Amino acid sequence: MSTPHSHPPAPTPEAPPTTVLVCTSCRRDGDAEDGPRAGARLRDALLDAARGRDDVRVVGVECLSVCKRPITVGFADAGKWTYVYGDFPPEAAEEILATAALYGAAPDGLIPWKSRPVAFKKGVVARIPPFVSVPEVTA
Repeated sequence: MSTPHSHPPAPTPEAPPTTVLVCTSCRRDGDAEDGPRAGARLRDALLDAARGRDDVRVVGVECLSVCKRPITVGFADAGKWTYVYGDFPPEAAEEILATAALYGAAPDGLIPWKSRPVAFKKGVVARIPPFVSVPEVTA
């Protein structure tokens, strides 16, 4: 029952899943020419590890252009900073998903340095600001 001074609780919007980008073109030394590349293997491992979770969405992308630092992943969400990280082994799925959860919990996507696993301290390739639309200027 409401009184004139009480308000119903404000609805809390459900947080969208964190997008985990994985470069499927990334190749490691020793990858067979005709077999799946290390990046594609990591994408598959991430998809398996994320099965049943609603807080992450794994997306394989053709190329993130970080060929000197394979395997490359990124975290992205609307209104948040986007991060790109390199130098992952194909077995890093659980660590990547755990860090994606930290990213998802950060309102702006900025994970405090001390909270990041070592691979996410050393592996930063880029930090891209949230997209901001700028009104057109007319003369």
